[in-house]
Amino acid sequence: MSIIETIGMRVLRSFDPETAHGLSLKALNAGLAPTPGPVTNARLATQIAGINIANPIGLAAGFDKNAQAIGKLQQAGFGFLEVGAATPRPQPGNPKPRLFRLAEDAAVINRFGFNNDGMDAIATRLAARKTTTDGAIPVGLNLGANKNSTDRAADFATVMERVRDVVDFATVNVSSPNTEKLRDLQGKAALAELLAGVMAVRGTTPVFLKIAPDLSDADIADVAEVANDAGLDAIIATNTTLRRDGLNSAHAHEAGGLSGQPLFEMSTRVLARLFGLTDIPLIGVGGVATPAQAYAKIKAGASAVQLYSGLVYGGLSLVRDLANGVDTLLRQDGFDNVKDAVGTDRDRWL
Repeated sequence: MSIIETIGMRVLRSFDPETAHGLSLKALNAGLAPTPGPVTNARLATQIAGINIANPIGLAAGFDKNAQAIGKLQQAGFGFLEVGAATPRPQPGNPKPRLFRLAEDAAVINRFGFNNDGMDAIATRLAARKTTTDGAIPVGLNLGANKNSTDRAADFATVMERVRDVVDFATVNVSSPNTEKLRDLQGKAALAELLAGVMAVRGTTPVFLKIAPDLSDADIADVAEVANDAGLDAIIATNTTLRRDGLNSAHAHEAGGLSGQPLFEMSTRVLARLFGLTDIPLIGVGGVATPAQAYAKIKAGASAVQLYSGLVYGGLSLVRDLANGVDTLLRQDGFDNVKDAVGTDRDRWL
């Protein structure tokens, strides 16, 4: 991390977390954050669901909820981006405060509740971005449901149909803990019905599914079965957790989803279990803050990883460091390409 970025991070931490997040997006758009361009070489370049990615380090949904900084983020070193979540109608989300730093635990708790500008505004911004045909990195959208919707399952199909022509992939997010009863849609029958509605209107756009880490082995098996039957293109494992084991921060008991370091082992175990149940590509999320952690998820079964909370503590330069670090680890282990390492250490997590 450069001196300028170090100072900038220190300044941001003097603000409340949600204000700091907004300022970080403004700083990024103003050119005040590192944007070295995509990090890539023959070892790092790979594919997910037929989508070419420069490296296996992706941005998780939530950082750029409203697709306001896509251009700069495409130059930040990532291999792919996910923005959103977007709901059919704009909504303010839950009351503030709703974002908390747990510095002692290198973690974050959020209870945003899908605050966003709505699918029309976000789709307009996505349509204006540079696309992969321009040489830019792929961009996907996380799909959500309105809090006051009378048919949340239908909301996902509504957003899918609206954005299918302006994204490289779309992610069905039924795993956020911050919209009441949303996780009920992860049940086998409900999930199958929801996915059928999304797949019916997706056109040719790849569809991913993001799942929670708080699933039993039986639940994970059900997800894998439904995903296989639906013909999904990838599964993202995992979203935030409701568990609070072993935390030290004063904010440990705030309501919402916990992300960051405490999530690493839990989410990686879910990932490893899924790897043995499906041939669908997996994306590992949860507690990725070092090259070793990114590489561990790849060897547990992930074709790529995503991060968000790690940026809160490591800054945007972390993206380049992760990509270069994974490249070094692949070379040390004798792998010619990242895809050759996927799942090679899966048994360790079972």
